[in-house]
Amino acid sequence: DLYFCCKGCQGVYHLLSDENLNDFYDRVGENRLTPAKAVNENLEKFDLEGVKKKYIKERDGFYEISLIIEGIHCSACVWLNEKVLHKTEGIVGAEINYTTNKAKIIWDNDTIKLSKIIQTIQSIGYNAYPYDPTQQEEKSNKIRTEYYSRLLVGVFATMNIMWIAVAQYAGYFSGIRADMKNVLNIAEFILATPTLFYTGWVYFRGAYFGLKNRFINMDFLVATGASLAYGYSIYAMIYQVGEVYFDSVTMIITFVFAGKYLEILSKKRAVDSMDFIVSSIPSEIAVIKNGKKTMVEVSEVKIGDIIEIIAGEKIVIDGKIVEGQGSFDQSSLTGESIPIFKKVGDIILSGTNSVDSVIKYEATKEFNSSTLTKIITILEDSLSKKPKIEEIANQVSGYFSLIILTIAIFTFFGWYLNHNFETAIIVAISVIVIACPCALGLATPVSTLVGIGEGIKNGILFKQSSSLETISKTDVVVFDKTGTITIGKPKVVNFKIVKEFDMNLLYSLTQNSIHPISQAITNHLKSFGKNQTYKLNEIKNISARGLKANLTKEHSPQILLGGNLEFMRENGINFSYKSDNSIFIFAIDNEVVCVVELKDELKNSAEKTISELKKLGLELVILSGDNQKVVEKIAKEVGIDDFHHSLLPIDKANFIDQLHKKNKKVIMVGDGINDSIALAKSDIAVAMGSGADIAIDVSDVVLLNDKIENLLLAVQLSKKVYKTIKQNIAFSLFYNLITIPLAVMGFVIPLISALSMSFSSLVVVLNAMRIKR
Repeated sequence: DLYFCCKGCQGVYHLLSDENLNDFYDRVGENRLTPAKAVNENLEKFDLEGVKKKYIKERDGFYEISLIIEGIHCSACVWLNEKVLHKTEGIVGAEINYTTNKAKIIWDNDTIKLSKIIQTIQSIGYNAYPYDPTQQEEKSNKIRTEYYSRLLVGVFATMNIMWIAVAQYAGYFSGIRADMKNVLNIAEFILATPTLFYTGWVYFRGAYFGLKNRFINMDFLVATGASLAYGYSIYAMIYQVGEVYFDSVTMIITFVFAGKYLEILSKKRAVDSMDFIVSSIPSEIAVIKNGKKTMVEVSEVKIGDIIEIIAGEKIVIDGKIVEGQGSFDQSSLTGESIPIFKKVGDIILSGTNSVDSVIKYEATKEFNSSTLTKIITILEDSLSKKPKIEEIANQVSGYFSLIILTIAIFTFFGWYLNHNFETAIIVAISVIVIACPCALGLATPVSTLVGIGEGIKNGILFKQSSSLETISKTDVVVFDKTGTITIGKPKVVNFKIVKEFDMNLLYSLTQNSIHPISQAITNHLKSFGKNQTYKLNEIKNISARGLKANLTKEHSPQILLGGNLEFMRENGINFSYKSDNSIFIFAIDNEVVCVVELKDELKNSAEKTISELKKLGLELVILSGDNQKVVEKIAKEVGIDDFHHSLLPIDKANFIDQLHKKNKKVIMVGDGINDSIALAKSDIAVAMGSGADIAIDVSDVVLLNDKIENLLLAVQLSKKVYKTIKQNIAFSLFYNLITIPLAVMGFVIPLISALSMSFSSLVVVLNAMRIKR
């Protein structure tokens, strides 16, 4: 039987056992280990109900939270945290984004508590706290201020030590008295010491916890390289043998730290556009109850509550206007800069802002299910699933530092056997410092973060960063017709009565469907005052076909049918009708009484978008449930040769399956319930923001402003992001393949190594930032 002092030690035991490192305890012998202690002992506060209510979501019986993990410096830190968390009992999933330091953690609360999860993270040398965008800015500023102070010390020391180094080198060539040389050495020592141990503290800390967890990281490389140069310089100064390298110590730490500081600033700018939406949500809104205005927490608002919004306030809950009218800025949702006028009866979406008036509206959704909340949830999840190319890069960079350390050791002995100790140690230091796993680790996450941020600015919502990679590799774009290529709001152009009937019967039937054709007929009948509602029984909505219901009137059963020609024939009604428009046939007791012709207009820029997609080499297909003539006419107008008509939802899904059998990667664009199966089957599902909730739920990308040209922008953006990722990875590999051999051969001094290391990381970050242009 095994007994453990704490869960932390038990977790370490299982981790070592799984990695076949049980001999660790044999080597320890009789020595007792100190149990891992949390940095913050007051962790029980994270298990309180208030934390759960504010930060934790419940999904499928599990808890989920976004944590910010402090102390992450490179992809190796991410690897270590994920590895330990995955080994922890009760944790179902843990994904950490290197660029934002944000971790998405899913756990079984019956097995492990949040306080224990944070304690586990702290035990391996990092700190964690719930992600709160309203506090994140303050904490980010605090980190930047701390880094700035450390950088100033390094810069001050570097500038002064360079003057001393000039005197040192001048004396080296022209001659210098031993006592003067000692004075200069001591001055360099005084400047190098605070730089190494204050400015470079973050690297020593990271190296310590890396070694504590049996892992060689980038921090260890920097700390080792600088410490070796510092230690050798002290030896040379005291015993007056060889030259000192305090100037290299100072410059290694300062230049590498400067690169880290600029990297932090760049990553912050990249994430600002995503945090802006989240941080601007008010915690309370005004609700009218019993004629009195009361401030209520947004999470407490119920469907049917009357909410008052004044000019300048943000809408945080979806609803319908019941009093007042005015303009609403939807730019944060759709990217559209022109305010939209809304009046009584119109729907307003959360995420928009009231521009110029006071209005009252009825809540149609609760906060947790409102549009803004869904967008925030998607944004928080968007970077959790890493692209395959990033997973490969992380695996490589995870072992990179150990490989470099091994090369440096062999380099040292190789040079020591053929030259002297001083030369060998300096060459080895150059090898350690010049290697840069950061560039490889940064290559993908910074690019994807910038891409997702640019998307949301233009009304394109990528649910996962991996979607960017998939879109860039797609071969076929499949369109539903209505609501994607066309506006999706058909108008009645011909109302032909075959036999006199009560039009209120048709109104009663069509108002039970959200299909654009049914809605158009309902609105058309309303305009003629035909809005009396009869009670219908056994209402059936047959997707992509029509509607069926029973009406009992004056003890005579009546069957109401409404739909296309195929639906009529399926119900035993033989009827023929030719039209270039969409048609809706209405029958009572199997007798056709009217035919409604409807026409839908093309969306603006549809033809241009289709043309540009073709230029990108994509195959384009239309799949529609409408009749042949209508689909053929639309296809010709936009220039798509491959089109299919009169399809059921399952037919669309089967068509996509056939494309997959041909090894095609497919983007499906749709907006209706009848598209949900096909959307789910596709490699990338693109839904229109105004579409049915189920279509949006199964999609990978949402076009919030319903503009078809944003589909083109999404494809172009994805290709640009993926191209940038490949450029960054290629550069980082090329950099290391060229510079490491040069350092091994002794052609690079430590100073140039430090500059090169910082330069490589900055090149990757700045190249990713070009995506914004």
